This record gives sequence, C-alpha cells and structure tokens, in this order.
Amino acid sequence: MQLFERSLKCEPGDDPAPADSNRSPALLWPRHETTHDAPTMKRARPYDREAALDAALMLFWKKGYQATSLKDLEAGLAMKPGSIYAAFSSKEALFALALERYFEKNRDALRTRFLQAPSPLAALADHLRSIARSEADDPHCRACMLVKTLLAATPEDAAIAARAQRYLDAMKTEIAAAFERARRQGELQASADPDRLARRYQSNLTALRIEAHRGLADKELTALAEEMAQEVERLRAAVSGKRHAPEGQSAVRESDPPT
Repeated sequence: MQLFERSLKCEPGDDPAPADSNRSPALLWPRHETTHDAPTMKRARPYDREAALDAALMLFWKKGYQATSLKDLEAGLAMKPGSIYAAFSSKEALFALALERYFEKNRDALRTRFLQAPSPLAALADHLRSIARSEADDPHCRACMLVKTLLAATPEDAAIAARAQRYLDAMKTEIAAAFERARRQGELQASADPDRLARRYQSNLTALRIEAHRGLADKELTALAEEMAQEVERLRAAVSGKRHAPEGQSAVRESDPPT
C-alpha cells in the first residue's frame, strides 16, 4: 500500500525542486521575470468519475485486489498516478468504491426485478434464469465479485474481506425480505423460514455464477439455472397442493397435522 501511494504522489517526469539552503525562495526566479513570465502548471485533464469507477470495477472484478497493479489502473482509467491519488486517495479506497458500486448495481437490479415481476417467487426464479441468459465480455467477470474478494483476501486484507462479507449479508437480507413478502402473500406456507430459504437461494446463485465463470456450456448453464428456478417455483406449488386437493380427496388445511 505504501509503495502504491508513494508512486501516486509524483507524476512521471516530475522533478523535485533543487534543495539550496543558501538561497531564499524569492531568488529561485530571476528578478526581472514577472508573474506572466513564470512557467504555469498544466491543469489536470478533467475526468469522468463514473466512467473511472466503472473501469476500476471491471479491473478489480477480473484480476482481484492484490493482482491489480498501478499500471493496470493507469491504463484502465486513462489517468496518471497523481490524478488517481488526487481523485481516490489510495488503491484500497478505490477498491472499496468499486466493490460498493458492484453491490449497489446488483442490489438495484434485483429490486427492479421485484417491482416488475408478478410475485416475489416469480422474480426470484427469473433472476436465476437471467444469470444463464446474461453474457459477459470477459469470462473472468461472471463469478460474483463479492465472493471472489472474500476468498482471495489475505490476512492483511481483513477490512476488505469484512466489507465484502457485509455486502453479501445485505444481499441475503434483500432475498429474505422477498421470501417474507411471498409468505405474507400466500405464496409460501406459513411455517416457511425466509432466512433459511434466502441462504439456500444465495448458495444456488453463487454456485450458478461459479459454473458460468468456469465456462460451463451455455446449454448446460441454462439447464442448471432452470432446475434452480423450478425449485423456487415448487415452493408455490407445495402451498397450492395443500390448499387444492385432487378430486376425490378432501382438502387439507395448512393447520392440519400430517397423517
């Protein structure tokens, strides 16, 4: 981290002012020069913060925190080291912003799906199918960035690992809230445990993204996602089966004990 920050504080080609204890700062420029004659510093090229964060997100997602170098960031963000330091203060701070951006994009996409779907379970099932439908430009950017960060973190990266863990927990909370809504709306049995279902769902989602990252063939990935989606949809079918018994059988209420 110290090496990264030191390299950011000086632009390539910048030379420090010569040290001369016998000359006052006023004598560094000739007396006859006016302020108009003195050289002026070039203004830093303006940058698009949103575009820079998106570029950093893709870099860190692909290579991870430790493997992403300053040279990678210079090229990816199209910014000089001093400009990167001025904008983001450190590599760790930039990574934290990129990780937050990844989390927010995925959380917001899931919330949008909940708003557009006819029911919570329908949204959750379609979200699994969407993982198989989605295409990534880079196969290294298909696994969950939060999981990759957590698994790759070293003991020195404890703060980064903790941040990734918080975001994973926050996503699980979003999913559990959806299962709770499904239970209140009658899609799930009254005895269903939203937290347990959310944990299972998040595990399936992670496994699906890992298979995508490994390069599983599209047909097989689609089939796997469909199996997981149908598992979610069967939760609704289980409720319907209890409420609507087949012909010739009496309906079984949810409160009835098993026989």
